[in-house]
Amino acid sequence: MPYHLFDTAFGTCGLAWSETGLTRVQLPESTRSATESRVRRAGLEPSSESEIPGFADEALTALKAYFAGTDVSFETLRLDETSVTGFNASVYRALRNVPRGTTVTYGDLAELVGQPGAAQAVGVAMGRNPWPVIVPCHRVLASGGKVGGFSAPGGVSTKEKLLALEGVRVGSQIQPSLF
Repeated sequence: MPYHLFDTAFGTCGLAWSETGLTRVQLPESTRSATESRVRRAGLEPSSESEIPGFADEALTALKAYFAGTDVSFETLRLDETSVTGFNASVYRALRNVPRGTTVTYGDLAELVGQPGAAQAVGVAMGRNPWPVIVPCHRVLASGGKVGGFSAPGGVSTKEKLLALEGVRVGSQIQPSLF
């Protein structure tokens, strides 16, 4: 599968795709070469800018705008879900409907997909999310408004930066919640 690295206000990101849709978003590592190394370890091959299909170029443009602080919508971007399980796919679809500047808990998201009590499974799905930001796993908090975990490069610090970009502060302040 091809990938393309691109620079954003947050650092160098990566995007991969198939003929069906987007297969992966790579958030920035500490350096461009570290980001490239991460996507190459996933077995992806670099592409030239002329090889980027329209739907992937649309995603690149939207992600660059997002990281620059622009309120953009990712809901129409095509995702290739062939590598995700049915439960995870349902969680990702539900999460794509959580608007910018709002949050849900792992438990809330489990209820949204009709699986009350599956908060831990939602957490596992968040850790396996191949499309961070497009599927906004950073908007999922632990109970009580605690930040919870984040498996992307930079960990919780990256999650807090993404939330801050959307106007959400975690910690002692109340987060705007979907519920």
